[in-house]
Amino acid sequence: MSTITITASLKAIKTARVESIDLLRGTVIIIMALDHVRDYFHGSAYLFDPTDLHHTSIAIFFTRWITHFCAPVFTFLAGTGARLSGLKRSKKELSFFLLTRGLWLVVLEIFIMNLGWTYNPLYDVVVLQVIWSLGFSMIAMSALIYLPIRFILLIGLVITFGHNALDVVHLHGSKAESFIWSLLHERNSFHFFGHFSILVGYPIIPWLGIMAIGYCFGELYVPGFDAMKRKRILLITGFSSIVLFIILRYVNVYGDASHWTVQQKPVYTLMSFLNTTKYPPSLLYTLMTLGPSLIFLALTERPLHLIGNGICVFGRVPMFFYIVHVYFIHLLALIAVVLTNHNWSDMILSTWVTDNDHLKGYGFNLFTVYIVWIIVLVVLYPFCKRYDQYKRANLAAKPWLSYL
Repeated sequence: MSTITITASLKAIKTARVESIDLLRGTVIIIMALDHVRDYFHGSAYLFDPTDLHHTSIAIFFTRWITHFCAPVFTFLAGTGARLSGLKRSKKELSFFLLTRGLWLVVLEIFIMNLGWTYNPLYDVVVLQVIWSLGFSMIAMSALIYLPIRFILLIGLVITFGHNALDVVHLHGSKAESFIWSLLHERNSFHFFGHFSILVGYPIIPWLGIMAIGYCFGELYVPGFDAMKRKRILLITGFSSIVLFIILRYVNVYGDASHWTVQQKPVYTLMSFLNTTKYPPSLLYTLMTLGPSLIFLALTERPLHLIGNGICVFGRVPMFFYIVHVYFIHLLALIAVVLTNHNWSDMILSTWVTDNDHLKGYGFNLFTVYIVWIIVLVVLYPFCKRYDQYKRANLAAKPWLSYL
Protein backbone atom coordinates (compact mmCIF):
# COMPACT_ATOMS: atom_id res chain seq x y z
CA MET A 1 0.00 0.00 0.00
CA SER A 2 1.39 3.39 -0.96
CA THR A 3 2.12 6.21 1.47
CA ILE A 4 -0.59 8.34 -0.17
CA THR A 5 -3.17 5.59 0.36
CA ILE A 6 -2.20 5.15 4.01
CA THR A 7 -2.39 8.92 4.59
CA ALA A 8 -5.80 9.09 2.94
CA SER A 9 -7.04 6.18 5.06
CA LEU A 10 -5.86 7.79 8.29
CA LYS A 11 -7.50 11.07 7.29
CA ALA A 12 -10.76 9.27 6.61
CA ILE A 13 -10.61 7.61 10.03
CA LYS A 14 -9.95 10.95 11.68
CA THR A 15 -12.79 12.78 9.95
CA ALA A 16 -15.18 9.93 10.76
CA ARG A 17 -14.91 10.81 14.46
CA VAL A 18 -16.59 13.83 16.00
CA GLU A 19 -13.65 15.61 17.58
CA SER A 20 -15.77 17.88 19.78
CA ILE A 21 -17.11 14.74 21.49
CA ASP A 22 -13.59 13.39 21.95
CA LEU A 23 -12.54 16.76 23.33
CA LEU A 24 -15.36 16.84 25.89
CA ARG A 25 -14.77 13.24 26.89
CA GLY A 26 -11.02 13.84 27.19
CA THR A 27 -11.60 16.95 29.30
CA VAL A 28 -13.78 15.16 31.83
CA ILE A 29 -11.36 12.22 31.93
CA ILE A 30 -8.58 14.58 32.91
CA ILE A 31 -10.83 16.09 35.60
CA MET A 32 -11.82 12.60 36.77
CA ALA A 33 -8.20 11.73 37.44
CA LEU A 34 -7.99 14.72 39.79
CA ASP A 35 -10.86 13.36 41.87
CA HIS A 36 -9.25 9.95 42.21
CA VAL A 37 -5.88 11.41 43.12
CA ARG A 38 -7.65 13.49 45.77
CA ASP A 39 -9.24 10.34 47.21
CA TYR A 40 -5.89 8.59 47.60
CA PHE A 41 -3.65 11.53 48.51
CA HIS A 42 -5.53 14.37 50.19
CA GLY A 43 -5.27 14.29 53.98
CA SER A 44 -8.69 15.85 54.61
CA ALA A 45 -10.38 13.22 52.41
CA TYR A 46 -10.05 10.82 55.35
CA LEU A 47 -11.55 13.31 57.81
CA PHE A 48 -14.59 14.86 56.12
CA ASP A 49 -16.59 14.97 52.91
CA PRO A 50 -15.23 17.72 50.60
CA THR A 51 -18.77 19.05 50.11
CA ASP A 52 -19.49 19.28 53.86
CA LEU A 53 -19.85 23.04 54.29
CA HIS A 54 -19.14 22.79 58.03
CA HIS A 55 -15.59 21.57 57.40
CA THR A 56 -14.56 22.16 53.80
CA SER A 57 -12.75 25.12 52.26
CA ILE A 58 -13.51 26.92 49.01
CA ALA A 59 -10.58 25.25 47.23
CA ILE A 60 -11.48 21.76 48.47
CA PHE A 61 -15.16 22.17 47.63
CA PHE A 62 -14.58 23.30 44.06
CA THR A 63 -11.87 20.68 43.51
CA ARG A 64 -14.58 18.15 44.24
CA TRP A 65 -17.44 20.03 42.55
CA ILE A 66 -15.75 20.30 39.14
CA THR A 67 -15.44 16.51 39.04
CA HIS A 68 -19.23 16.19 39.21
CA PHE A 69 -19.25 16.68 35.45
CA CYS A 70 -17.44 13.40 34.81
CA ALA A 71 -19.98 10.62 35.37
CA PRO A 72 -22.97 12.29 33.66
CA VAL A 73 -20.86 13.29 30.66
CA PHE A 74 -19.42 9.75 30.37
CA THR A 75 -22.91 8.28 30.52
CA PHE A 76 -24.47 10.82 28.15
CA LEU A 77 -21.68 10.41 25.58
CA ALA A 78 -21.84 6.62 25.90
CA GLY A 79 -25.41 6.93 24.68
CA THR A 80 -24.36 9.29 21.88
CA GLY A 81 -21.58 6.89 20.92
CA ALA A 82 -24.06 4.01 20.79
CA ARG A 83 -26.21 5.95 18.33
CA LEU A 84 -23.21 6.75 16.13
CA SER A 85 -22.05 3.14 16.35
CA GLY A 86 -25.44 2.18 14.97
CA LEU A 87 -24.63 4.03 11.74
CA LYS A 88 -22.37 1.16 10.70
CA ARG A 89 -24.37 -1.67 12.31
CA SER A 90 -27.85 -3.06 11.86
CA LYS A 91 -30.25 -2.76 14.80
CA LYS A 92 -29.65 -6.41 15.64
CA GLU A 93 -25.86 -5.97 15.50
CA LEU A 94 -26.00 -2.82 17.62
CA SER A 95 -28.25 -4.52 20.18
CA PHE A 96 -25.84 -7.45 20.43
CA PHE A 97 -22.88 -5.07 20.78
CA LEU A 98 -24.56 -3.08 23.57
CA LEU A 99 -25.63 -6.27 25.36
CA THR A 100 -22.19 -7.88 25.24
CA ARG A 101 -20.32 -4.66 26.00
CA GLY A 102 -22.64 -4.01 28.92
CA LEU A 103 -22.04 -7.48 30.32
CA TRP A 104 -18.31 -7.01 29.84
CA LEU A 105 -18.39 -3.71 31.75
CA VAL A 106 -20.18 -5.34 34.69
CA VAL A 107 -17.53 -8.07 34.80
CA LEU A 108 -14.82 -5.44 34.42
CA GLU A 109 -16.18 -3.47 37.38
CA ILE A 110 -16.46 -6.45 39.70
CA PHE A 111 -13.24 -8.28 38.96
CA ILE A 112 -10.76 -5.81 37.45
CA MET A 113 -11.69 -2.37 38.73
CA ASN A 114 -12.37 -3.55 42.28
CA LEU A 115 -8.91 -5.06 42.43
CA GLY A 116 -7.47 -1.75 41.22
CA TRP A 117 -9.39 0.28 43.80
CA THR A 118 -8.56 -2.02 46.73
CA TYR A 119 -5.45 -4.06 45.82
CA ASN A 120 -7.22 -6.73 47.83
CA PRO A 121 -7.08 -10.15 46.12
CA LEU A 122 -9.58 -11.56 48.61
CA TYR A 123 -12.39 -9.53 47.03
CA ASP A 124 -14.13 -9.07 50.38
CA VAL A 125 -15.59 -5.80 49.12
CA VAL A 126 -17.23 -5.05 45.77
CA VAL A 127 -17.83 -1.39 44.90
CA LEU A 128 -20.39 -0.85 42.14
CA GLN A 129 -19.45 2.45 40.51
CA VAL A 130 -19.69 4.20 37.17
CA ILE A 131 -18.50 1.26 35.03
CA TRP A 132 -21.20 -0.88 36.58
CA SER A 133 -23.91 1.69 35.84
CA LEU A 134 -22.65 2.14 32.29
CA GLY A 135 -22.77 -1.62 31.80
CA PHE A 136 -26.32 -2.13 33.01
CA SER A 137 -27.52 0.97 31.17
CA MET A 138 -26.07 -0.46 27.95
CA ILE A 139 -27.81 -3.77 28.61
CA ALA A 140 -31.11 -1.91 28.95
CA MET A 141 -30.36 0.18 25.86
CA SER A 142 -29.81 -3.02 23.86
CA ALA A 143 -33.58 -3.49 24.11
CA LEU A 144 -34.67 0.16 24.03
CA ILE A 145 -33.00 0.88 20.67
CA TYR A 146 -35.77 -1.06 18.92
CA LEU A 147 -38.21 1.68 19.91
CA PRO A 148 -38.73 4.81 17.78
CA ILE A 149 -36.25 7.52 18.72
CA ARG A 150 -38.98 9.81 20.10
CA PHE A 151 -40.08 7.10 22.53
CA ILE A 152 -36.50 6.57 23.71
CA LEU A 153 -36.21 10.32 24.31
CA LEU A 154 -39.51 10.32 26.20
CA ILE A 155 -38.35 7.44 28.41
CA GLY A 156 -35.05 9.20 29.10
CA LEU A 157 -36.79 12.47 30.01
CA VAL A 158 -39.41 10.78 32.20
CA ILE A 159 -36.68 8.95 34.13
CA THR A 160 -34.45 12.00 34.48
CA PHE A 161 -37.22 14.41 35.47
CA GLY A 162 -39.31 11.94 37.46
CA HIS A 163 -36.99 9.66 39.41
CA ASN A 164 -36.61 12.11 42.30
CA ALA A 165 -40.22 11.29 43.19
CA LEU A 166 -38.76 7.98 44.37
CA ASP A 167 -36.50 9.69 46.92
CA VAL A 168 -39.10 9.06 49.64
CA VAL A 169 -38.84 5.28 49.15
CA HIS A 170 -36.36 3.69 51.57
CA LEU A 171 -35.90 -0.02 52.16
CA HIS A 172 -33.66 -0.81 55.10
CA GLY A 173 -31.83 -3.95 56.11
CA SER A 174 -30.06 -6.59 54.02
CA LYS A 175 -33.07 -8.37 52.59
CA ALA A 176 -33.24 -9.12 48.87
CA GLU A 177 -35.77 -6.36 48.19
CA SER A 178 -33.55 -3.79 49.94
CA PHE A 179 -30.56 -4.85 47.87
CA ILE A 180 -32.52 -4.76 44.62
CA TRP A 181 -33.91 -1.32 45.45
CA SER A 182 -30.40 -0.09 46.17
CA LEU A 183 -29.22 -1.36 42.79
CA LEU A 184 -32.06 0.55 41.18
CA HIS A 185 -32.23 3.87 43.04
CA GLU A 186 -30.77 4.18 46.55
CA ARG A 187 -27.08 4.28 47.40
CA ASN A 188 -26.33 1.84 50.20
CA SER A 189 -23.91 -0.78 51.53
CA PHE A 190 -24.60 -4.40 52.38
CA HIS A 191 -22.73 -7.00 54.37
CA PHE A 192 -23.06 -10.68 53.56
CA PHE A 193 -21.43 -13.88 54.85
CA GLY A 194 -19.49 -12.17 57.60
CA HIS A 195 -16.82 -9.94 56.05
CA PHE A 196 -18.07 -9.66 52.46
CA SER A 197 -19.49 -6.25 51.52
CA ILE A 198 -21.16 -4.74 48.47
CA LEU A 199 -21.14 -0.95 48.20
CA VAL A 200 -23.71 0.33 45.71
CA GLY A 201 -22.47 3.75 44.63
CA TYR A 202 -24.26 4.13 41.29
CA PRO A 203 -27.91 2.97 41.28
CA ILE A 204 -28.84 2.40 37.67
CA ILE A 205 -32.26 4.02 37.07
CA PRO A 206 -31.11 7.67 36.83
CA TRP A 207 -28.02 6.80 34.78
CA LEU A 208 -30.15 4.88 32.27
CA GLY A 209 -32.21 8.03 31.78
CA ILE A 210 -29.08 10.06 31.02
CA MET A 211 -27.78 7.44 28.58
CA ALA A 212 -31.13 7.28 26.76
CA ILE A 213 -31.14 11.06 26.30
CA GLY A 214 -27.53 10.91 25.09
CA TYR A 215 -28.51 8.24 22.56
CA CYS A 216 -31.17 10.55 21.13
CA PHE A 217 -28.73 13.46 20.97
CA GLY A 218 -26.63 11.24 18.71
CA GLU A 219 -29.19 12.11 16.01
CA LEU A 220 -27.57 15.56 15.85
CA TYR A 221 -24.32 13.97 14.63
CA VAL A 222 -25.58 11.67 11.91
CA PRO A 223 -24.04 12.42 8.49
CA GLY A 224 -25.81 15.21 6.69
CA PHE A 225 -27.20 16.93 9.78
CA ASP A 226 -26.74 20.68 9.40
CA ALA A 227 -23.85 21.87 11.61
CA MET A 228 -25.38 25.28 12.33
CA LYS A 229 -28.69 23.70 13.30
CA ARG A 230 -26.83 21.29 15.59
CA LYS A 231 -24.98 24.17 17.24
CA ARG A 232 -28.23 26.08 17.73
CA ILE A 233 -29.97 23.07 19.31
CA LEU A 234 -27.01 22.39 21.62
CA LEU A 235 -26.84 26.03 22.74
CA ILE A 236 -30.58 26.34 23.31
CA THR A 237 -30.76 23.05 25.20
CA GLY A 238 -27.63 23.80 27.20
CA PHE A 239 -28.68 27.29 28.31
CA SER A 240 -32.24 26.12 28.95
CA SER A 241 -30.90 23.38 31.23
CA ILE A 242 -28.87 25.91 33.20
CA VAL A 243 -31.82 28.31 33.55
CA LEU A 244 -34.11 25.46 34.61
CA PHE A 245 -31.51 24.34 37.14
CA ILE A 246 -31.32 27.84 38.65
CA ILE A 247 -35.12 28.18 38.85
CA LEU A 248 -35.76 24.74 40.35
CA ARG A 249 -32.82 25.02 42.72
CA TYR A 250 -33.92 28.44 43.90
CA VAL A 251 -37.47 27.39 44.79
CA ASN A 252 -36.17 24.35 46.74
CA VAL A 253 -39.26 22.24 46.03
CA TYR A 254 -38.35 19.41 43.67
CA GLY A 255 -35.36 17.97 41.90
CA ASP A 256 -32.93 17.29 44.75
CA ALA A 257 -33.36 15.73 48.18
CA SER A 258 -30.76 18.11 49.63
CA HIS A 259 -31.95 21.72 49.78
CA TRP A 260 -29.67 24.74 49.72
CA THR A 261 -29.54 27.23 52.58
CA VAL A 262 -28.21 30.74 53.13
CA GLN A 263 -24.76 30.66 54.74
CA GLN A 264 -22.80 33.25 56.70
CA LYS A 265 -20.63 34.09 53.68
CA PRO A 266 -21.97 34.65 50.13
CA VAL A 267 -19.47 32.24 48.58
CA TYR A 268 -20.64 29.49 50.96
CA THR A 269 -24.23 30.24 50.00
CA LEU A 270 -23.17 29.72 46.38
CA MET A 271 -21.49 26.46 47.39
CA SER A 272 -24.69 25.33 49.11
CA PHE A 273 -26.65 26.22 45.96
CA LEU A 274 -24.28 24.13 43.81
CA ASN A 275 -24.08 21.24 46.26
CA THR A 276 -26.51 18.90 44.53
CA THR A 277 -26.89 15.15 45.01
CA LYS A 278 -24.79 12.76 42.94
CA TYR A 279 -25.73 9.42 44.54
CA PRO A 280 -28.06 8.88 42.76
CA PRO A 281 -27.78 11.84 40.35
CA SER A 282 -30.68 14.17 41.03
CA LEU A 283 -32.51 16.09 38.32
CA LEU A 284 -30.73 19.28 39.44
CA TYR A 285 -27.34 17.57 39.44
CA THR A 286 -28.00 16.40 35.89
CA LEU A 287 -29.14 19.82 34.67
CA MET A 288 -26.19 21.50 36.39
CA THR A 289 -23.62 19.25 34.71
CA LEU A 290 -25.09 18.45 31.29
CA GLY A 291 -26.19 22.02 30.53
CA PRO A 292 -22.65 23.45 30.39
CA SER A 293 -21.46 20.25 28.66
CA LEU A 294 -23.87 20.78 25.76
CA ILE A 295 -22.67 24.38 25.42
CA PHE A 296 -19.10 23.04 25.39
CA LEU A 297 -20.00 20.72 22.51
CA ALA A 298 -21.56 23.60 20.59
CA LEU A 299 -18.58 25.91 20.98
CA THR A 300 -15.78 23.41 20.31
CA GLU A 301 -16.90 22.08 16.93
CA ARG A 302 -13.98 23.66 15.13
CA PRO A 303 -10.41 22.72 14.10
CA LEU A 304 -8.39 21.71 17.14
CA HIS A 305 -5.17 23.29 18.34
CA LEU A 306 -2.20 21.45 19.82
CA ILE A 307 -3.63 21.25 23.34
CA GLY A 308 -7.02 20.17 22.02
CA ASN A 309 -5.45 17.35 20.02
CA GLY A 310 -3.62 16.21 23.13
CA ILE A 311 -6.82 16.18 25.18
CA CYS A 312 -8.58 14.21 22.41
CA VAL A 313 -6.04 11.42 22.85
CA PHE A 314 -7.49 10.76 26.31
CA GLY A 315 -11.00 11.11 24.89
CA ARG A 316 -10.44 8.42 22.26
CA VAL A 317 -9.25 5.79 24.75
CA PRO A 318 -11.42 6.44 27.83
CA MET A 319 -11.70 2.85 29.03
CA PHE A 320 -7.99 2.18 28.62
CA PHE A 321 -7.15 5.32 30.61
CA TYR A 322 -9.76 4.55 33.27
CA ILE A 323 -8.36 1.10 34.00
CA VAL A 324 -4.70 2.09 33.92
CA HIS A 325 -5.03 5.31 35.90
CA VAL A 326 -6.77 3.60 38.84
CA TYR A 327 -4.01 1.00 39.20
CA PHE A 328 -1.32 3.66 38.77
CA ILE A 329 -2.79 6.11 41.30
CA HIS A 330 -3.23 3.31 43.84
CA LEU A 331 0.38 2.21 43.28
CA LEU A 332 1.61 5.76 43.89
CA ALA A 333 -0.51 5.90 47.05
CA LEU A 334 0.95 2.65 48.30
CA ILE A 335 4.43 4.10 47.84
CA ALA A 336 3.31 7.31 49.56
CA VAL A 337 2.07 5.53 52.71
CA VAL A 338 5.41 3.74 53.02
CA LEU A 339 7.38 6.97 52.55
CA THR A 340 5.28 8.65 55.25
CA ASN A 341 5.99 5.88 57.79
CA HIS A 342 2.71 4.03 57.47
CA ASN A 343 2.38 0.32 56.81
CA TRP A 344 2.12 -0.64 53.15
CA SER A 345 -0.82 -2.85 54.13
CA ASP A 346 -2.79 0.32 54.96
CA MET A 347 -3.42 0.65 51.23
CA ILE A 348 -4.80 -2.90 50.95
CA LEU A 349 -8.43 -1.98 51.40
CA SER A 350 -11.59 -3.68 52.57
CA THR A 351 -13.85 -0.69 51.92
CA TRP A 352 -13.68 2.55 49.96
CA VAL A 353 -10.30 4.19 50.50
CA THR A 354 -11.53 7.29 52.36
CA ASP A 355 -13.66 5.17 54.73
CA ASN A 356 -10.61 3.50 56.29
CA ASP A 357 -10.09 4.79 59.83
CA HIS A 358 -6.47 3.60 59.90
CA LEU A 359 -5.64 6.09 57.13
CA LYS A 360 -6.63 9.09 59.25
CA GLY A 361 -3.44 11.08 59.68
CA TYR A 362 -2.11 10.01 56.29
CA GLY A 363 -2.26 12.34 53.32
CA PHE A 364 -1.00 15.59 51.85
CA ASN A 365 -2.19 19.14 51.21
CA LEU A 366 -4.20 20.15 48.16
CA PHE A 367 -1.18 21.57 46.35
CA THR A 368 0.52 18.15 46.48
CA VAL A 369 -2.66 16.54 45.17
CA TYR A 370 -2.51 18.77 42.08
CA ILE A 371 1.17 17.96 41.56
CA VAL A 372 0.49 14.21 41.71
CA TRP A 373 -2.45 14.68 39.33
CA ILE A 374 -0.21 16.37 36.76
CA ILE A 375 2.39 13.61 37.15
CA VAL A 376 -0.28 10.96 36.51
CA LEU A 377 -1.42 12.68 33.31
CA VAL A 378 2.11 13.24 32.01
CA VAL A 379 3.18 9.65 32.69
CA LEU A 380 0.07 8.05 31.18
CA TYR A 381 -0.25 10.30 28.13
CA PRO A 382 2.33 8.49 25.93
CA PHE A 383 0.75 5.12 26.78
CA CYS A 384 -2.69 6.44 25.83
CA LYS A 385 -1.32 7.91 22.61
CA ARG A 386 0.36 4.64 21.68
CA TYR A 387 -2.79 2.65 22.39
CA ASP A 388 -4.91 5.18 20.47
CA GLN A 389 -2.69 4.72 17.41
CA TYR A 390 -2.81 0.94 17.77
CA LYS A 391 -6.59 0.89 18.19
CA ARG A 392 -7.30 3.11 15.20
CA ALA A 393 -4.94 1.13 13.00
CA ASN A 394 -6.35 -2.28 14.00
CA LEU A 395 -10.00 -1.74 14.91
CA ALA A 396 -11.34 -3.07 11.62
CA ALA A 397 -9.30 -6.27 11.86
CA LYS A 398 -9.75 -6.68 15.63
CA PRO A 399 -13.33 -5.78 16.60
CA TRP A 400 -12.67 -6.73 20.24
CA LEU A 401 -10.79 -3.43 20.55
CA SER A 402 -14.16 -1.65 20.57
CA TYR A 403 -14.75 -3.21 23.98
CA LEU A 404 -11.72 -1.51 25.52
